[in-house]
Parts: sequence; structure tokens; C-alpha cells
Amino acid sequence: MPINRKGLLVRYFYFLMSLLIAAVVVYGFSQRAEKQFFHPIHPKPILLSIHAAIFSAWILFYILQSVLVRTGNVRIHRWLGWFGVALGFAIPVIGTITAVTIRRFDLHYHDLARTAPLLRTAILDLTSFTIPFVLAVYWRNKPEFHRRLMLTASCALTAAAFVRFPPQFHSWPWFYVGVDLLISLGIVRDLIVNRRVHIVYVCALPALIVAQVTVMDTILHF
Repeated sequence: MPINRKGLLVRYFYFLMSLLIAAVVVYGFSQRAEKQFFHPIHPKPILLSIHAAIFSAWILFYILQSVLVRTGNVRIHRWLGWFGVALGFAIPVIGTITAVTIRRFDLHYHDLARTAPLLRTAILDLTSFTIPFVLAVYWRNKPEFHRRLMLTASCALTAAAFVRFPPQFHSWPWFYVGVDLLISLGIVRDLIVNRRVHIVYVCALPALIVAQVTVMDTILHF
């Protein structure tokens, strides 16, 4: 394939993926925002708002970093990266505390108690984010590894949005298919541009799928 036909994927893929991830998050959470955030039947702990703010900040940060790379502002990208490191490490810490707090909160109400088994999906999501994120920080000077690991980590966070999609998008509880499809776009990009799949995807996607299927199976038999 001539290089000019690959140009869009080479130059804009990660930026477009950041926008797609943001769109998934906005659409997913908008489906239940009225009942869960604005007018909940049972007032939610303030910790949930803090968690949502940190989660949203990461999405915005990922878009900004993608823009900086696309526009050639690599020095600013690297400087802001340290803010991203702090933000990224805050996600599993605050996320885990929030998941446990919300589970205990839900168990106090009969109409919310059925959401308790989803604690395990929250832990899986946080783990699926944290491992590639830590590796992305470790390989921050290896762009081909770093950008794919950051994409994988950001895609992992969209599980919380996909689970809120209307049921016609996926049968319960296979909402993780959406996460895997997002990551698979990276594989498609590699096949078109490089004619091979990067080792990051070769290792990450199968491992994610195995973990997801295992957790989903426990939920189906809960």
C-alpha cells in the first residue's frame, strides 16, 4: 500500500482513538447519569464524584497528550507526562476504595444489592488499566511500546462505560467485547501500516480476554 494511503493512520490514529474513547465514555455514562448522579434514589457517597472526576481527567489528559504528539510538541508531552503518572497511579487507588465503598453502600439497599457482584469487574478493570499503564511508564522512552500500552490502558477503562450501554448493544454480561474491539482497532492499524501485529497487542489482548471470560463466567454462575 503506498505510504500516502497509510498517512491518515500513521499521523492521526492515536488522536482519533482518544476521541473515540471519549465518545464511548460520554455515551455510556449518559445512559444512567440522571439516576446515578443527578437524581439518585439513594444519595451517593461523595467519593463517587471524586472517582468520576479523576476518571474524566484521565480521558481529557489522554486526548491532550495525543494532540501534543500530533502537533509535534513532544517536550510539553513529556513534561505533562509526569502529571499523567500521578493521575494514573491515583486511578487504581481511588478506584479500588470507591469500588469497595460503593459495594458496601449498595448492600444497604435491597434495590441496589444486585450490583454487588460487579465489584469483581471493577477490580478487573483497574488491574487491566494498571498493568499496561505501569509498563507504559517504564517504557516511556520506547514510543512504539509506550503509545500502544497507553492505548490499551485507556481502552480498559471504557468497560465502565460499555456496561452502561443499552442492552441492544451487547447481551449481558459480555460488555467487555466493546473494550476488546477498541483494542483490536490498534491491531488493524498495525496490520495495515506495518503488516504485522506489535508484541504489545500479541501479549495484552489474549491475556485480557482470558481474564474477562473468567470474570464473566463467575458472574453468570453467581
